[in-house]
Amino acid sequence: SQYTVDVMIPTYKPGQEFAELLPRLLKQTYPIRSIRVVNTGKKFWNPAWEQLSDKIMVEHIQPSEFDHGGTRRAMAESSDADLLLFMTQDAMPYDNACVEHLVEKFSLPHVKAAYARQLPRDDCRTLERFTRGFNYPDESDIKDAGDLPKLGVKTFFCSNVCAMYDRRTYEELGGFVESTLFNEDMIYAGHLVQAGYAIAYAADAKVWHWHNYTAKDQLKRNFDLAVSQVDAGGLFTQVKSESEGIRLVKMTLRHFIKKGQFYYIPKIITQNGAKYIGYRLGKNYKKLPKKWILKISLNPWYWK
Repeated sequence: SQYTVDVMIPTYKPGQEFAELLPRLLKQTYPIRSIRVVNTGKKFWNPAWEQLSDKIMVEHIQPSEFDHGGTRRAMAESSDADLLLFMTQDAMPYDNACVEHLVEKFSLPHVKAAYARQLPRDDCRTLERFTRGFNYPDESDIKDAGDLPKLGVKTFFCSNVCAMYDRRTYEELGGFVESTLFNEDMIYAGHLVQAGYAIAYAADAKVWHWHNYTAKDQLKRNFDLAVSQVDAGGLFTQVKSESEGIRLVKMTLRHFIKKGQFYYIPKIITQNGAKYIGYRLGKNYKKLPKKWILKISLNPWYWK
């Protein structure tokens, strides 16, 4: 127990998955000092969850107070732990060693962030399952500025679905942005890389997490992603963004053609076409009328 660890989870209408998440965190082999929850909407909260352990602390806020960056920033400011573990309410630790495997990555002095592997469960659709495998392979990795020519924007990839940060470095670099539509994790990861630090992908730290997005969802999600990159500026404007997406499409098509599952091809084209259209619209959002933006964005409350 060389480092103290606080877990940070923003919630909204938490349900059965969150009820399962808390006991799994409390059973981790690496000791967690506290589990800090900021819940949007008190009427959606089950007070019985707080009785599971005195490590669980909850604060309730109004929907108008929530911000992807600002809420997590405030949560980080409430802690003096060595390591901050941010999670989402639907991320389920695969086993009891998830936290331990993330902590192990910080034995390397230049690693100041580490994120977990996301696994799909049985009800995950086939295409989403393949995409999860592409973004979260079974081999760990460490990324730094030297990877920018090869990986482009993927160098900054880090997901607050389950990601751990060195608190002192986080504070030195200014932490998560105060206000952002989306993507606060990659924006901060970009600052880390720019400052000369590294991000670890911990393939042995695993959580169950997936989404069965429709093409419309993909368009909206990628619109918000691109908007956040434009607003962040800096390295996001200097590195390649589309190359990884093109590589994913090629690999997906090759995989399903090889298996003779040609019936997936229209869906692959539709899903990835929606991603690309959403991304290009987001890159040029300043030229769009606001009524368009409100319809395209996954988070219209942000614009209001």
